[in-house]
Amino acid sequence: MQDPIVEFTSVGKWYGSQQVLYDINLAIGSNSVVVICGPSGSGKSTLLRCVNGLERAQAGTIRVMGQEINDRTLRSIDFRANIGMVFQRFSLYPNMRVIDNVTLALRKVRGVTQADATREGMAMLDRVGAADKALVYPSELSGGQQQRVAIARALVMRPRIMLFDEPTSALDPEMIREVLDVIRGLAEGGMTLLVVTHEMGFARSASTEVVFMDKGRIVERSESAAFFRLPQSERGRLFLEQVLHH
Repeated sequence: MQDPIVEFTSVGKWYGSQQVLYDINLAIGSNSVVVICGPSGSGKSTLLRCVNGLERAQAGTIRVMGQEINDRTLRSIDFRANIGMVFQRFSLYPNMRVIDNVTLALRKVRGVTQADATREGMAMLDRVGAADKALVYPSELSGGQQQRVAIARALVMRPRIMLFDEPTSALDPEMIREVLDVIRGLAEGGMTLLVVTHEMGFARSASTEVVFMDKGRIVERSESAAFFRLPQSERGRLFLEQVLHH
């Protein structure tokens, strides 16, 4: 793979004496859509959060966009702005209207004027199908709408990489599709996406690759079609059987 956009080399991570990631080696190419799946507690979210420095590995190296993650890179506003993240919980500021939630970082971090930030914010809200909600407060939105606003807030910084950590797990079933459709649209637009999810239908239809984890290790990695046709590992086959017939 030529110059991967994200590269883990022999990464290990502990919480106290408990090891949660073991010898992670993973290279992700630009414009790929990678779904990270596996049973609860397998280290998926920790792996994802290492990409933007929310979690720090104690062993090995992680390179993102050609730069090793360390204190210096994490202090760089430009570096951090290139990695967008959407969480399980939407983390919107309840006392701010939607448009202000979306444009806050543009104004504070990028120093963009109010008028330009508003224009950019409206364009992103439009892209996620929430432009009509610009002037309301988060409490007036459904879970699915809040999550779409959270996606717009991340996109407005024009990141090169988007991280999604279980973006639909806090949503009602009928809301899940609208959020996955937005993420699918981003995938088609050629952005690099790393998505931790249990939504196997989305993984099958929208991702280019699947990374399957269990107990802090990468058990297998394969093209999505191949993984869903026949996982290489016994553990992967068992997992797929359980989630698809759940």
